Amino acid sequence: MKVKDVMMRTPASCTAETNLGTVVEILWNRNCGILPVVNAQQKVIGVVTDRDVCIALGTRNRLAGEITVGEVASGNVFTCRPDDDVRDALTTMAHAKVRRLPVVNADGKLEGILSMDDVVAHSEAKVPGKTTELSDDDVVDTLKVLYRGELPQLAQRKAAVAA
Repeated sequence: MKVKDVMMRTPASCTAETNLGTVVEILWNRNCGILPVVNAQQKVIGVVTDRDVCIALGTRNRLAGEITVGEVASGNVFTCRPDDDVRDALTTMAHAKVRRLPVVNADGKLEGILSMDDVVAHSEAKVPGKTTELSDDDVVDTLKVLYRGELPQLAQRKAAVAA
């Protein structure tokens, strides 16, 4: 299964100059928790999350309209491409400890968002004798890494040592 088969294709975005009041409005109206930050060429240069906004507003003693995305957004961006296998995107999510990835084309321009919600909605239970494109186990393994904070290989080694 490819990322393009699962991703949300109409992502909202913002620029580094956008203020946090506007970001909050976009997040609320679009019912999302992340906004890719794009430059004038629509290339993804960062991300801002609902968590980034909350921490910024709770620690800066300034109004939302006075703080720009550029002051709080992460420039450390993990992305995937539409033609990537979803399992590869899950690996990126697990290693980066993120639940959402901007989907970019070869030029780095925003094409969509892939979220764990999208992946969960498209996963299938393993059935003996049937091949699944994306199994529930693939999703659960990624979530375990995200929530436990360790790589699957480390968890397997710990279990082997404990046995």
